[in-house]
Amino acid sequence: MAARILIADDHQLLRAGLRSLLEEQGFEVVGESENGRGAVNLVRKLKPDALIIDINMPILNGIEATRLLRKQALQLKVVVLSMLSDSRSIFQALAAGASGYLLKDAAFDEMVLALKAVLRGQTFLSPAIAHVVVQSALASAPASAGECCSISGREREVLQLVAEGRPTREIAALLFISVKTVETHRKQLMDKLKVRSIAELTKYAVREGVTSL
Repeated sequence: MAARILIADDHQLLRAGLRSLLEEQGFEVVGESENGRGAVNLVRKLKPDALIIDINMPILNGIEATRLLRKQALQLKVVVLSMLSDSRSIFQALAAGASGYLLKDAAFDEMVLALKAVLRGQTFLSPAIAHVVVQSALASAPASAGECCSISGREREVLQLVAEGRPTREIAALLFISVKTVETHRKQLMDKLKVRSIAELTKYAVREGVTSL
């Protein structure tokens, strides 16, 4: 039985190309999403065996989407496909529950190897970034999110949406919470991060990789 794969990336051409290549290799691509929130919803609905997801995604980034899905204890394997090769991004993805991490300029053969490895329960890192992980481990300084560690998952979701410039009512609708709750989360974020404006919140979100704006 073919492994069922879901692709999440905000570039339609990449999704189409990846779908075509995966289907040629015998995988079944059951769905696509152009944002992280849609990916989470599709995983819940379609229950694929593996999710291929970019980090820099609108509405909900790939790391937060992975963290949400892993919290639900789904038997899902996640492969991050990203342009980011820094140690912070890699460690954040792995800490969130990703089983594989590949760079977008990797050969397609690597994607096939990664999917087969994670579906067997193994972890797969693109050879091009393996040295980054080794160096960080040897230095005993795995990438951390700094103050972001004290921020809850819901606050990180609100932080990304605020940084994307989405109105409070839209954020409330996307997260299925009240406007007042959104305002409360925003105030708590500003208090925790010791910032006084939305502009400063946005700068923090970009600096910490929460969004790629």
